[in-house]
Parts: sequence; C-alpha cells; structure tokens
Amino acid sequence: MKLLNYTSAYFAAILLIIISIWAGIFYYTLLDEIYDSIDDGLDNQKGLVIQKASVDSTVLQKNDFDETDYAIREITAGDALNFQDIYTDTMMYMQNEKSDEPVRLLKTVFLQNDKYYQLQVATSMVEEDDLIKQLFYSLAWLYVGLVITILFFNNFLLKRVWHPFYHLLKQLKKFRLDKPEPLNTAKTKVDEFKLLNETIQKLLQRNVDIYNSQKDLIENASHELQTPLAISINKLETLADNNQLPEEQLKLLAAALDNLDRLTRLNKSLLLLSKIENKQFADETPVIINKLVQKTVDDFADLSQFNHLKVELIEKETCIQTMNADLVAVLVTNLIKNAIVHNEPGGFVRIVIAHNSLSVENSGQAKSLDPDKIFRRFHSDQPSSESTGLGLAIVKAITDLYNFKAVYQYKQCHIISIHF
Repeated sequence: MKLLNYTSAYFAAILLIIISIWAGIFYYTLLDEIYDSIDDGLDNQKGLVIQKASVDSTVLQKNDFDETDYAIREITAGDALNFQDIYTDTMMYMQNEKSDEPVRLLKTVFLQNDKYYQLQVATSMVEEDDLIKQLFYSLAWLYVGLVITILFFNNFLLKRVWHPFYHLLKQLKKFRLDKPEPLNTAKTKVDEFKLLNETIQKLLQRNVDIYNSQKDLIENASHELQTPLAISINKLETLADNNQLPEEQLKLLAAALDNLDRLTRLNKSLLLLSKIENKQFADETPVIINKLVQKTVDDFADLSQFNHLKVELIEKETCIQTMNADLVAVLVTNLIKNAIVHNEPGGFVRIVIAHNSLSVENSGQAKSLDPDKIFRRFHSDQPSSESTGLGLAIVKAITDLYNFKAVYQYKQCHIISIHF
C-alpha cells in the first residue's frame, strides 16, 4: 500500500470514529433544544388559552381534543393545590395522517371564577425515528464527502509535496554499485527532504567506496595468487619429469600438484562468486538453454563414460532465458558436473528441460541431503578432491542474482531444479 493511501485509510477510520461520537452528542443536544423549544411553545399556548377562557366562558366547556389542540376539565381544589406542571410525550390520533402520531403534552391547572380547571395542551413534535434516519443520511453524506476530499487532497495536493521523496525512490531503483551515477535529486524547500537527499548521497558514496575497495582487493588478491601458484605448479611438474627421483618423492610431488591445482580452481571459483554477488555481469542476451545443456553433456561425455554413468536428456519444451551468457554457462556446467562427480559408478544422470525450468537428477547415495545446507559454500556430504565445494554455492548465487529459484528434492534420486 502506498504511503498516501495508507494515511488516507487512517484518516477515514479516525473520521468515522469522530463523526460517530459527534453524531451521538449532536443528536442528544439537538433533541434537548427541540424539547426546550416545544415546551416554550406549550407555555405560550397555555397562557393564550387561559387568557381566552377569562373572556369566553365557552372555552371552559372544551373537554376533548377534537378540532383544537387543548382540552379543559374541572378538578377539585385538593387536586389542584398539589398539582405541578407535567410535560410528557404521548401518541395522539391525527386526522390528516390517519394514524397515531407523537405529540408533546403539557398538563397544568388554573383558577377561573373560584373554580379549578386542568388544562391539557398538545402540539406535534418531531418523530425520533425520522430524526435519526435523516441525521444518519446527512452524516453519511458528510463522511463520504470528507473522505473524497481527503483522497483528493492526498492524491493531488500532497503528491506534489511528496514529489521529492518519490523522485528519490525512482533514482534509487536505478542506482547500481557497479555503475554508480550521481543522484539527480529534486529541489525542495522541505528541510526533512533536503536532509534525506544529503544523507542518501553520503550513504551511497560510502557504499560505492567500500564496494570498489573490496572489488579491488579481491581481484588483486586473486591475480597475485595466480602467478605464484602457476610458478609453483610449473616447477613441481618440471621436478616430476626428473626420472631420477624415488617413487615415494614422486608420490609426494603428485599430491602437492593436486592440492595446488585444487587451490587454483578454488581461487577462480571464489573470484567468480565474488563477481556474481557484486553484479559484475551486466550484459544479458537471450540464451537457448537446450543447446547449452546439449553442448555441456557432450563436453562431459568422456567423464561420464569413465564413471560408467548413463546420461539422459529429456527436452519437453524449448527454454529461452535472457541472462548473461557466461553465467548461464557456469550455471549449467556446475549443475551437470555436480551430478556426475557426486554419483555412484554405474548410476544415471537425467536432465529435464521444460519451458521455465531445468532439473538435473542423479542416483548418488541412497539418502536425502540437507536442503538447507546443500547450497552453502564448502558444504559436501561426499568430499572430493575434484570438487571445490563451491559449485552449488555459485549456482545459488546466480539464481539469486536473477530472482530464480533453486530447489533440492530427494525422490528415490537427488533432484536439483532451477525455476526460471
């Protein structure tokens, strides 16, 4: 949810609570004012009836509510002396409405010609149900109007205020450590946005400096290691060609050469892994995975035959992915090599290609591996001098780079699937 919509949702919820509370208070306040106004009218009407009765004795004979809104009856002095004015709500039949309608009724007493009379004065009043309904509709429209106003305000006015922030986000999405470019921040008069722009600029520059420093260190270290390793291997191979060396010393030389060769491959793998994680492979082209897999299978044909492995390639569909050509070659090579190296003599390797997936199955040991550790660096349940322990770690780094998914399963065989 966007920030503006998030705040709008909060405003709408707060408004609903406030308007609901305000509606209750307003309703009872309004009802109290209505009652006060009606009671004042009843008092005035009472005075007019009493005044009229003083000059027209026929008024005192009006005992029922028929065509008038008052009724008078004679009462005893005892009842009159203990009587106090009473305001009540009641129902009365209205001729024009053809039904009982709510009225406000005033009961009072007055003295006329030494006789006491009870006077009842009635007047129509607002129906509470209608009042509540009208108040609800009015407040509902008010709430809708306020929410629309808030949405308009947020999406048209506040969006202009937040423009520097969204502009900065757009610039950050395009920023790359391997190809740093200065951020083109929007001008703003808001101090917080100015501070944010300055802080982000400094943070990015600091990260670029650290990235370049680490990149140079790794590349320099790897380069510097290659030279002494190559010299050492060359000298040991020359020494091994000396036929005068005893067999025991030749075995020691062979072991040393194997370790130096593994160290060379390890150095190259770590450098490659570092480059992948630092996103130094920017060039991307459409690659036909089927052709690349077929070529890799052919390249490993001798190794497969040496290990007496049956390699089967199943092409269900053509798989084309837009990736760096070197990285996809490394991905496929490491998957197939891993299936061959970590296998049993006489086993099988099955490669299945679908439209958006590549699966490599191999027989190997008849037990499941730990799916949480198999893609970790230097993790191997079957240590091999031919393996650096980084093959699947490199596969995982490539899939993470392109937001692919690498999955390990064991279903009577080991299966590593790449979902593009």
